[in-house]
Formats: sequence, C-alpha cells, structure tokens
Amino acid sequence: MISKTDNVFIGTGRRKSATARVRVFPGTGKITVNNRDIATHLKVERFVKMATAPLTTTSLGSSYDVVVEVSGGGNVGQAGAISLGVARALQRMNPELRPPMKKAGLLTRDGREKERKKSGQPGARKRFQFSKR
Repeated sequence: MISKTDNVFIGTGRRKSATARVRVFPGTGKITVNNRDIATHLKVERFVKMATAPLTTTSLGSSYDVVVEVSGGGNVGQAGAISLGVARALQRMNPELRPPMKKAGLLTRDGREKERKKSGQPGARKRFQFSKR
C-alpha cells in the first residue's frame, strides 16, 4: 500500500463508465496510462490536453510524474476520468491548488451518463411513428 509518507498522492476519477486510479509523485513530468505513454493511449491531442488540464492549470506538469490505471469507457470518458483523478490527487498533495482548479471546473464530476432504452420504443428518447388513422 502506498502512503503519503512516500510522497505519492492518490486520486480517483470517474466519467461515464470509465474509472481512473491516479498516482502523482515528484519526478520529471512523465505521464503513463496503463503502462503506456499518454499520447499513445489516448491517440487524439484534444483528449491528451483534456486529461492533463489540471497539470497545465497549476503549472506543475514538468515537476511531477503521473501513473494512471484506467478501465472502462471510451477515449472521452477515460480522458475525463484521468483529469478528475489528477485534479483530486493534486488537491490532496497541496490544498492551496484547490481555488485555481475549482475555478477552471476541474474538480467537478460530470454526472452525465447514457440514458437507458425504454420498453415500447426503439431507443432512449426516440418513439415509433405516430399514426392518427
């Protein structure tokens, strides 16, 4: 078990059906997701920027290493989960970082989930065509 005495700070992030377990510790700025570089895991630059937003907002990107284990969801959900996990870990590391991250909206969990399909209709919201006669 990793504790605070090891200078490792843990945060958990969730978005849609993705869950990310994040560990932040002093280092050179390397970000690893599921034992791969973040750029090779997320593939799209927009998702990489979304996931690393807490580090760029607090300008700590080059002084801390981040190790992430993420599962479930797709690229968007995983990027959002990583972002929330990193923000929570940074907040645990230094509570003074909370105001800038809160102002940027990085500490709020996005609660939007996929709506379930209802019986008697083809999708979650779509209805079968109505016939008056």
